[in-house]
Amino acid sequence: MQEPVRKARTVMSESDINRVLTRIAHEILEGNRGVENLLILGIPRRGVPLANRLAAKLAEIDPAFIIEERTGQLDITLYRDDLARSGSRVPASTIIPPVGVDDAVVVLVDDVLYSGRTIRAALDALSAIGRPHTVRLAVLVDRGHRQLPLRADYVGKNLPTASSEHVRVHLSEIDDGEDYYTTDQVQIVEVMD
Repeated sequence: MQEPVRKARTVMSESDINRVLTRIAHEILEGNRGVENLLILGIPRRGVPLANRLAAKLAEIDPAFIIEERTGQLDITLYRDDLARSGSRVPASTIIPPVGVDDAVVVLVDDVLYSGRTIRAALDALSAIGRPHTVRLAVLVDRGHRQLPLRADYVGKNLPTASSEHVRVHLSEIDDGEDYYTTDQVQIVEVMD
């Protein structure tokens, strides 16, 4: 059987990604009126490097934001509703900043918002850890096609897609050396029979 042909087009370059992360950092600071009680938690896999980049932008804009004290990652593996269908996964580690999540303004960071199921799992995982004051969501790409009533508070790019298309996010921290991508980028991949 022949492999389906994939046609890819780049919709965000490395500079586009950098620019939207800067914008999102400013939006977070404006909406939160500073960095007090602010935590940034990345959702593995690609949400973690995006959270780290966003944290660096926040610290650059407001030096009161201490990256090591306010940035972490939230493993959602055990809270996913598709484990039976997709097979077992190796859990990543959850790293919660020393100040904890109770009464904090938590910004969850992920690469692509699609059905909303990943975010539902993240909310379940977060509520098992503590009780934040507020939870916000920052995503690099919102591609629509929601199955749950969720929306992102901070969006890098709204990218309407067809169900037959996939959004691929390439980040140097994870994808360096894979395929032929040498820079950060976001692509829409259309699978053609």
